[in-house]
Order: sequence, then structure tokens, then C-alpha cells
Amino acid sequence: MTGYPACSIVIPAYNESARINATLEEVVSCIRALHWDAEVIVVNDGSTDSTAAQVLEFAKTAPEVRLLENPGGNRGKGFSVRNGLLRALGEIVMFSDADLSAPIAEAELLFEAIRGGADIAIGSRWLERNRQTHRQPLYRQFFGRCFNLVTRSVMGLRFADTQCGFKAFTRSAAQTVFQLQTIEGWGFDPEILFIASKRHLRIEEVPVSWGHDERSRLSYLRDGFHMLREMAMIRWNALLGKYGGPVHQIERPT
Repeated sequence: MTGYPACSIVIPAYNESARINATLEEVVSCIRALHWDAEVIVVNDGSTDSTAAQVLEFAKTAPEVRLLENPGGNRGKGFSVRNGLLRALGEIVMFSDADLSAPIAEAELLFEAIRGGADIAIGSRWLERNRQTHRQPLYRQFFGRCFNLVTRSVMGLRFADTQCGFKAFTRSAAQTVFQLQTIEGWGFDPEILFIASKRHLRIEEVPVSWGHDERSRLSYLRDGFHMLREMAMIRWNALLGKYGGPVHQIERPT
């Protein structure tokens, strides 16, 4: 295969049959309207509904779209993002949540940061709060800010928003970070930023528009405890030197 796309958009999906068609319609329409040279990779995380079949049907009339299946069924969002980004073909690779809480057109802001010299550009809901079109309930805002404070303290990360599911990478940065990633659940975001910082990659935080989706599956009480445990695992991995090992660039098909 030759003529690789300029960018790859990875969308992790688990039982997204209710919205995956609308999501792909919006993403593909944006790609064509803005003349992006892009591919869209939907990573099916062991869905038990018709998500995979819908993506395959949609791809029949949208060559930008391809389906990637996770091995072994439901593996988690972190695994899905890693699987998609490591197998993406673009020079800039990014992931976006299937609910498109950050409008996909906002990806241009991330691309601009990458073109400006950043290795990684992360969307932020908190740098410019007036860009939030539909805010989270107060209890979710409270738990989210508390988790971010703990993350900044424990992980030494300086970012206002580590959890926004809207991040872009140079191909080289993605190959480095995701080969070293170990967390496969919701808590993978702090780990990839921690790895990037340890590897001295340039990370730029970019304010993006964002609207809360009431169908979000993340529970700050249930999943928050898992994330705290995962942060302890990240610090332990760092002590063991797991993030300093060698990485290699995965060859794209020819």
C-alpha cells in the first residue's frame, strides 16, 4: 500500500449501535468539507450489539472508514485506543470518543499544534470554560476536578484536563507512548501523558469546544477508584523503569 493518509482518526467503540452511524456521518462529512486527507478507524471493543455490522455497512460507501476488531473481546478503552493508534497509517494520529463531545472539526486545532512543533496535542475542557456548550452535572464536575487535582499531585502532570477523549500525536510520538502503555481501562490517559513527559516529548494543551453527553458510561465513583489504583501502578512501573525501555517504529504496509 502506498500514499498514506496525512492523518488518522481512531474511534473506540463498545456497544455504540445507537449512535455510531450518526458519528460516522458527522466525521466523514467533516473530512470531506475540510478536505482532510484522513482515514477513520473504528475499533470495535467486543461489542455485543450491531456496532461492527453497522460500521462495515457504512464503509461500503465511505472508503475513509475501516473497522478494526480487538482480539479477545471487550478489552477496555485504553486497549482500544492503543490498538487503533499503533495500527493507524497517518503521519498525525488522534483519537476521539464516539459521542463526539468535542466536535470533530475541533481536531484542526490539535493538528495546528502538531504542525507548530508539538509532539502531542491534548484537548482541554477547562482552559476556556466558556467553550463548554453543555456542561456536566455539578457532581460530575466536582469529581472530575478532584480527580484532576489528585492526578496533578500524584503524577506530577501540569495539565488542566488529562481525561478529555480528544488527543492527537505525531506518528513517532504515538509509536513511542503506546508501545509503553500498560493501562487498558479508563485510567490510560494519565499514563500516556506521564510516559510522554518522561520521554521528553512536547505536549501542548489546546482549549476545545465540548458538550457533555448524558449517555457517558464513566462512573466517577466506581471507575474513579480503579483510576486511583492505576495511578499507583503507574508510579510503580516508573520505579521499575518500565517506561524507559526501547521502542521501535512499526512498519506500515507497502
